[in-house]
Amino acid sequence: MNVTRIDDAFRSLEDFWSPRVVARVNDQYVKVAKAKGSLAWHKHDDEDELFHVIKGRLRIEYEGGKCVDLGPGDLHVVPRNTLHNPIADDECWILLVETVTTKHTGDVVMEKTKSIEEQLRER
Repeated sequence: MNVTRIDDAFRSLEDFWSPRVVARVNDQYVKVAKAKGSLAWHKHDDEDELFHVIKGRLRIEYEGGKCVDLGPGDLHVVPRNTLHNPIADDECWILLVETVTTKHTGDVVMEKTKSIEEQLRER
């Protein structure tokens, strides 16, 4: 009977763009992350990705110049196989729901990429 205090989970995060798994629901992970700056242009070939903004503002840029602006309480799903780049001009707290097979930065491996083992630390 686990209970997770979301605010505490966010406060425990030290690095931007370093998600932490806080729960698992069937084959989905619920993750928290602090965002600031740009992550990377990437896509997830086989998985949708849900973004829920808790605090701050997040912009998700899409191929072709389209973008979605999200504020506190907003929720947006990036469809699978869709090139996107999340950006936060200032610190933003986001809750993510992703299939357990979803790689952090999709088809791109870079310095910011976190393995699932790193995301599962200290649940």
